[in-house]
Amino acid sequence: ELADGGTLLLDEIGEMPIATQAKLLRVLEDSRVRRLGSKSEISVDVRVLAATNKIPEEAVAQGQLRSDLYYRLNVVQVRMPPLRDHLEDLEDLVLALLEDLNQKHNRSLKGVESDVLEAFRQYSWPGNVRELRNTLERAVVVCSMDLLTQKYLPPDFGRPAPTSADDGLRLRPGYTVAETERRLIRETLAFTQNNKTRAAEMLGISLKTLHNKLKQYESDGG
Repeated sequence: ELADGGTLLLDEIGEMPIATQAKLLRVLEDSRVRRLGSKSEISVDVRVLAATNKIPEEAVAQGQLRSDLYYRLNVVQVRMPPLRDHLEDLEDLVLALLEDLNQKHNRSLKGVESDVLEAFRQYSWPGNVRELRNTLERAVVVCSMDLLTQKYLPPDFGRPAPTSADDGLRLRPGYTVAETERRLIRETLAFTQNNKTRAAEMLGISLKTLHNKLKQYESDGG
């Protein structure tokens, strides 16, 4: 109702519960909403933008996104490539983010040193721009210089985050190759927040192979 006459952004729509997706579909089709606890409906005129970090077709196939809602929203689709696929824009993006973070934290950094930029180019950025911004923000908060140097980068920069507080993937004697593979796949999926396309890329296997292995694990009860 507050967005009437304007634009409403629905971020991470693939995470929306299916029941809520059904309600949203009705709003989009009828252009009417009902306040919580009210019996009357209100007409609204809203332009809706929806975003997701998942591949929509894959989310539909997995039952995470209603197909009718997807087709209702998919009037104009803009696919944003992952950050690692347009590193030529990285320097401009870093400077733009620094400008915003300077204002947020009352800093005056003018840029980053060349070795920092090169380290950024060598990294795959599985979390895309959001991860880049978080990395820069952590550095900006503690940096006392005009240029951001490597010593201000987070100590774990460039290393995949462990899936538990105490350890990452530790390979100990006694694990079979199959058990090690299964654990590696599970932890990679956890790291990518169940983004199977990204996980397959990180594992160096095809998406079809990943799906087949997951089906095998389900049938084995693991």
